Amino acid sequence: MKVGYARVSTIDQNLDLQLQALQHEGCVQVFQEKVSSGIKDRPELQRILEILRPGDEVVVWKLDRLGRDLAHLVELVNLFSDKHISFTSINDKIDTSTPAGKLIFHIFCSLAEFERAQIRERTMAGLAAAKLKGCTGGKPKGLTEEAQRTARVAESLYKEGYAIKLIAEELSISRQTVYKYLEYRGVSIANKNSI
Repeated sequence: MKVGYARVSTIDQNLDLQLQALQHEGCVQVFQEKVSSGIKDRPELQRILEILRPGDEVVVWKLDRLGRDLAHLVELVNLFSDKHISFTSINDKIDTSTPAGKLIFHIFCSLAEFERAQIRERTMAGLAAAKLKGCTGGKPKGLTEEAQRTARVAESLYKEGYAIKLIAEELSISRQTVYKYLEYRGVSIANKNSI
């Protein structure tokens, strides 16, 4: 039995293109989800895993529709293989029911892993070079010019006797930010718990 799986990340996105491709591929059942791939709990994918039997085939429109990331994708395809279930990705032209399809899938995964390792290596080399020059990563210390202006206004309002809550409302910022701005300006706050 061919079982299709279609997924989009948001409710606003449309599944029509995937559904047409899966029906054209001859899928008897098609499971649909509108959920981010990063979310672990995907009920429809779980249902597929529960109903699959040896000899079945899982079909997706593209590889990224199935796995959260490369490791999850490899885990799922290996699970299918262990249960004697084939896997097909229509757009990626991968069909693990054939030896060539298995080879292509594993080459694809190896290349993706190699690319990730290269990116990681370049990032680490860049950070090391920046550190030798005395540069450190992260956001610059202090406040932006706009935040500094807002901090001056917050200080002025506070010194005029406005409560922290009112300053926050007036400037459309949180009370925590008001405290941060006042601290930045060197203003001593009488009672931090006051509203």
